[in-house]
Amino acid sequence: MTTSKIETSQGKVEYTLLGNGRPMLIVVGGHTNCKEIIFHKGLDPDKFCFVTPSRPGYGLTPLTDQNKSPKGTSDLFVALLDELKIEKAIVVGISAGGLTALEIAANYPDRVENLILMSALTRKWFVKTDKVYKGAKKIFAPKIEPITWFFYRLFFRLFPSLMTKTMFKQISTFRPVQFTKDEFQELKQMTLIMRSYKGFDNDLDQNIDQEILKRIKCPTLILHSENDNSVDISHAQNAKDKIKDSKLVTFNNHWGHLLWLGTDYDPILKELKQQIELTTTTKKSTNR
Repeated sequence: MTTSKIETSQGKVEYTLLGNGRPMLIVVGGHTNCKEIIFHKGLDPDKFCFVTPSRPGYGLTPLTDQNKSPKGTSDLFVALLDELKIEKAIVVGISAGGLTALEIAANYPDRVENLILMSALTRKWFVKTDKVYKGAKKIFAPKIEPITWFFYRLFFRLFPSLMTKTMFKQISTFRPVQFTKDEFQELKQMTLIMRSYKGFDNDLDQNIDQEILKRIKCPTLILHSENDNSVDISHAQNAKDKIKDSKLVTFNNHWGHLLWLGTDYDPILKELKQQIELTTTTKKSTNR
């Protein structure tokens, strides 16, 4: 996939564009960038135009003092929409990208058609005393993460079944561990482009003011797994409690945090499409 890099009023940003329909701004999560396409799964590129930026610190989007916070990233991504002449978009916040998506919806209500949160953070992820935080700060530190990912891919090639099971346990509480060949291929494709760069180290310290969630007025759909072992389901409930008239749907999918893998994604995709179609119908009725 061809990537582009553009200078905006808020700084430089790397992004990809795919499709010709309604604009959908995809705010991706940790360890990934604008090249990831699994988030398009099941959505027709003739009906949607997927705008996928690399968040600051990932890919070729530089991490600066101006954009390292979710608020700063939201300003950068709206500036990208300005450059692309996109007035309004469906905003999809995924995993660690959830905080930025929330900032966009709260601070730029006229630019957001609806908000969709998928396996998304809605408050600070870890406290600094947490063992997971301390471990992640070490193995995904900017100077260490290239080595971490080199060995991860090496072991994935040498011991694919073992590494898939290992990753499964990190992202899902579903037991027993099981996966199909198709799921393995989807996971393999994701891991080939994963890198943390400076972005994930920054993600671990990001936070937002919880009052921001109460300012969100657009239609909001929250999709989360009951088996998510990476972003606790309490994040989804937090958004449901604070965003007025939001809808929360939970799923007992095998892959937990990775909602998109396998056929378990079918009912999730159905909810996603229904939300988009519902807001479209409501918009048309209002404009008559």
